[in-house]
Amino acid sequence: MSSDSQAAIDRFVDAVWLEDGLSANTLAAYRRDLAALADWLSQTSGISFNSVQELHLQAYFAARHSLSKATSANRRLTVFKRYYRWALRERIVEVDPTLRMLAAKQALRVPKTLSEDQVDALLSAPDTNTALGLRDKAMLELLYASGLRVTELVKLKTLHVSLNEGVLRIMGKGSKERLVPFGDMARDSLTDYLQNARGALLGAKQTDDLFVTTSGPKAGTAMSRIMFWQLIKKYAVLSGITAPLSPHTLRHAFATHLLNHGVDLRSVQVLVYLPHR
Repeated sequence: MSSDSQAAIDRFVDAVWLEDGLSANTLAAYRRDLAALADWLSQTSGISFNSVQELHLQAYFAARHSLSKATSANRRLTVFKRYYRWALRERIVEVDPTLRMLAAKQALRVPKTLSEDQVDALLSAPDTNTALGLRDKAMLELLYASGLRVTELVKLKTLHVSLNEGVLRIMGKGSKERLVPFGDMARDSLTDYLQNARGALLGAKQTDDLFVTTSGPKAGTAMSRIMFWQLIKKYAVLSGITAPLSPHTLRHAFATHLLNHGVDLRSVQVLVYLPHR
């Protein structure tokens, strides 16, 4: 890659970081995609990174076709489009070569979910004769009953829970608040945890975190998202679930089962899928 191409990529990455505050991982991915294009052009045709035409980009995508999924190709095209729009604005190039290029068609992605029997088995897996089992049972029941994101679940504070009303107070982006209902089974599990387990898990420590840990340097504080998903994987094995799980599996199961039992689609979208601002 020429020094001019490297300098242009550096300027572009700095520009999008200043404009959008993108994460280090995203910026590194932008840099990799652009550097790979520049290297390919240098090796195959000697064309300058900022002198390409649409046909050169089409040849690049064709060369990588057998090595890439449609999602990867579309990600690269998004990066290229953004780069050349910026380069045109900065008068580094005279024409945007991506202007007429279209994204590749992608297969419809259907979220994986669990059957109601599988969910029942998962919710029954924790040993409720132990304090940890009561905690894990309450977390699983609440996650399934409310459709919360895992991050929202582990960040819950005791003051966010109203057992009498059966609702959670969730703080979203911009400190916007929403109330999320949950059912009787989750309420019973939460009550059991709060009355018979949380104090034992905390010991002499004090915190307003709802679900607390007992091990590691952060014992007595909120559980991490990663730790909770390690627990889910453990209980999936205990309950005989072999289907792959993701951080959204129980949320999709919650939504699917609501629809199966006659809840209207709009209500499910509001509870689970629409952005909460």
